[in-house]
Amino acid sequence: MITLMVMAVVLIVGLCVLAYTLAVYALPFLLTVEAARLAYASGSGLIGAGLVGLVAAVAAYGLLVVLFITVRPPILRLAVALVVAAPAAVAGYALVHGITREAVPSEVWRQIFCILGGGFVGVSALVRLLGTVQSIDQSA
Repeated sequence: MITLMVMAVVLIVGLCVLAYTLAVYALPFLLTVEAARLAYASGSGLIGAGLVGLVAAVAAYGLLVVLFITVRPPILRLAVALVVAAPAAVAGYALVHGITREAVPSEVWRQIFCILGGGFVGVSALVRLLGTVQSIDQSA
């Protein structure tokens, strides 16, 4: 019985980590899904659609990182950062809302938790973008 409880906790933690990772990379993930869906609808098959989606994800994230590195005016850098962080914040909000829908009876507290969760995921996306940029700057 204890083994099943431990396995359930590990599974829940694993799903939360997966959902958090997908929320942080919301924009490239969204572009991946849409590109793969479009490729599949055009008759490329499952493998071809998967490859198209993978290339779209790498290109989208790479383009955002390159734009963030090459753009020097702070207002344009902020715009690129918001393009990355806004979908991540919305995905984090939706993630927390889905988890707390049945667990938190008060609508006010649920909204507070959702806003905090969305803000946390948005800031985390910015930190990951900055970490990627700094590691690229150090290697160059």
